Amino acid sequence: MLGGRPSRIPVGNVVSIATLELMQATGAWFPQAHHDPQTMATLAAAGHEILGYDTVMPVFSVTQEAAALGCEVDWGGPQMMPGVKSHPFAGTGEFQLPAGWLKHPAIQVVLEALRQLREQLGDRAVIVGKVMGPWSLSYQLMGIEEFLVATLQEPERVRGSLAALKEVVVAFAAAQIRAGADIICLADHATGGMVSPAMYRDILLPIHQELAGRIGAPLVLHCCGNTTDRIHHFARSGIDCYHFESQVDPEVAVSAARGKITLMGNVNNPQTLLRGGPEEVREACRRAIRAGVQILAPECAVPLQTPTANLQALVAAASS
Repeated sequence: MLGGRPSRIPVGNVVSIATLELMQATGAWFPQAHHDPQTMATLAAAGHEILGYDTVMPVFSVTQEAAALGCEVDWGGPQMMPGVKSHPFAGTGEFQLPAGWLKHPAIQVVLEALRQLREQLGDRAVIVGKVMGPWSLSYQLMGIEEFLVATLQEPERVRGSLAALKEVVVAFAAAQIRAGADIICLADHATGGMVSPAMYRDILLPIHQELAGRIGAPLVLHCCGNTTDRIHHFARSGIDCYHFESQVDPEVAVSAARGKITLMGNVNNPQTLLRGGPEEVREACRRAIRAGVQILAPECAVPLQTPTANLQALVAAASS
């Protein structure tokens, strides 16, 4: 996917494409797919075996690290994604990571699922690991509002959180690579509307540059929302690929990337994939291809009610 000469434009995902229809087809259901490695691997493999994507990615939630680091998590159910319910770093400047967090069941389930996928699929699909970035982990451990206020009023507290949590990113990414991941998704939501491009440049960009140098695998950045005003910063990060949303015009994204970072995306979820039909999906794909997007993908974790036929339409568009 990140290099080489594919026979068609690749189609993949670095965030969740789990749906109710895929759970029904595989018998692998939420919330068990967040806890049991065999169930997790079975549901992830459906992305390749049923949808025809060139990737498999078994981390369906954004809460695996949060659970290991002391957050209370609601693991949801077949029609609800997990969510964080408590913030252990709230109201404190002491950023102490729990001893042995890498051995926590929420971490180990991902590593075992990756091992199973590597054994099952061999080289037939790109196996994707996923880590939450230090900015996103700070949201979870401090609370979004408290963390964002601290970026303005307590910048040293913010730097302390980011410094502690970047080590979680490196350690978990390294463990996933050893378990069989080919590439790593870094999900870090310093998005427009919440974080200014100047704040990203001054605070988070140097950390992303460090992570790009320390994580020993191709790295895909996922950042939600309208990031048009910071893609040129992402292109300076040393990260290999940026996975972007439909709020960003694909032609503008290609121009901003300046050939320095591969682009992956950006088929709309709530209108096109969830409520549209296969032809609407194919047209969105054609627009992305015409713009110069190198890898087709849904823009973000897909809604659980998304039809299988719409997700398969990405492959049909790539092959036509």
